Amino acid sequence: QVQLVESGGGLVQTGDSLRLSCAASGRTFSRVAMGWFRQTPGKEREFLAAIIWSDGSAHYADSVKGRFTISRDTAKNTVYLQMNSLKPEDTAVYYCAASPRWSIIRSDYNYWGQGTQVTVSS
Repeated sequence: QVQLVESGGGLVQTGDSLRLSCAASGRTFSRVAMGWFRQTPGKEREFLAAIIWSDGSAHYADSVKGRFTISRDTAKNTVYLQMNSLKPEDTAVYYCAASPRWSIIRSDYNYWGQGTQVTVSS
């Protein structure tokens, strides 16, 4: 089992920045990739970014490329999502997840955090 705990969400204004954190524990040796997703009511969970834990290679969804940055701290077993130039449409619950393979597909991620709310006011 891998346990994931997100933090860093909150209420910000348009144009602000926010950094989300996701601390991993448990059988983390099985993890190849970590990803960030988000979900709004009535919509499917959307892929945002993923990172290969071993070498830090990253991939982004077009919707956040250039504004969001995923990174990891191997010593702290933590993955981050730096979000800049936030817009009201970024309002969502943000989830981190772990996958035993490199993927940007939601169904390939088998461990999930509880989610953290991000609200961007106009």
